Amino acid sequence: EDINLYEVYENANPEEPGELQFGTSIVHPGKVGEEYFMTKGHFHSILETSETYYCLKGRGFMMMEDPEWSWEAADLEPGVVLYVPPRWAHRSINTGSEDLITFFVYPGDAGHDYGTIETMGFRKLVVERNGKAEIIDNPRWKK
Repeated sequence: EDINLYEVYENANPEEPGELQFGTSIVHPGKVGEEYFMTKGHFHSILETSETYYCLKGRGFMMMEDPEWSWEAADLEPGVVLYVPPRWAHRSINTGSEDLITFFVYPGDAGHDYGTIETMGFRKLVVERNGKAEIIDNPRWKK
């Protein structure tokens, strides 16, 4: 079934140094098999740029990883401000029963690299096991 898993609404500022890009991301609740709905995930094209998220509604995780094999899954719930450091890929994962809505802001010239994630995937997956969210190794991920 072809359904809309998430939506992104972003401003249209110039993609250049000194500007800020910002907007909202909405990840709808649900799963494919046992894996929760998530955003596509990305690195920034300029790897040394960061991003900040503010969770407005819902519950979930921000899955993050860097090129040196480190990873982290940070909790998202209303009121949480999350900093994604430079060099870290990131994706939002909705583990709740309502929309996960976040506000984000990042440097105007950061760009997005979706291709690396499309090729490799993330090292970890968030799945439902025994009615709870569980973080597992991605069996399709290759070092």
